[in-house]
Amino acid sequence: MMTYFWTYLLLGFQHILNWQAVDHLLFILAITCIFTWSDIKHVLGLVTAFTIGHSVTLALATIGWIFINSTWIEFLIPCTILISAIRNLNFKNSLRQNSSKLPYITVLFFGLIHGLGFSNYLQSLLGKESSIFTPLLAFNLGLECGQLIVFAIILFFTTALMSFTRFKRIHMVYVISGIIIGLVLPMLVERIP
Repeated sequence: MMTYFWTYLLLGFQHILNWQAVDHLLFILAITCIFTWSDIKHVLGLVTAFTIGHSVTLALATIGWIFINSTWIEFLIPCTILISAIRNLNFKNSLRQNSSKLPYITVLFFGLIHGLGFSNYLQSLLGKESSIFTPLLAFNLGLECGQLIVFAIILFFTTALMSFTRFKRIHMVYVISGIIIGLVLPMLVERIP
């Protein structure tokens, strides 16, 4: 039973740290790149909102209670990345808004969309499993562990960049967000339903 749990935990962990999950990684980068370690409280709030969002739809879609055409989900995921990166271009307003609930509600909503994307992958893994509770829980925990590592790496990078260079925070955010926009636009065009 424990090996079964660890198998799905590892699959979730590997899925988020896999090049095939580049869209989810770009989303994490887009919502995190405006922060440094000193903003850890805001980052943890965003991580929690994203986790709640994608956990809900991952569970509901995996057990078959909701179904949305995967073509639309695969299109909406890069839309969430693009919106998040464009929001960063209004950097000072983005930081000011972090004291409001809007960024957390937005990330929660975007998490719902990403959870549907994760569910397509998990459903293909589950096949005809008789019980999905354990694999669903393990896969989700694996995703969370992977995401926390990605968040930590991004915060380490942004903090180090700010501490050891003359790079201003606003310029760093513009460069990273511009790169994200450049990477996501072809993905978006390619996935138009």
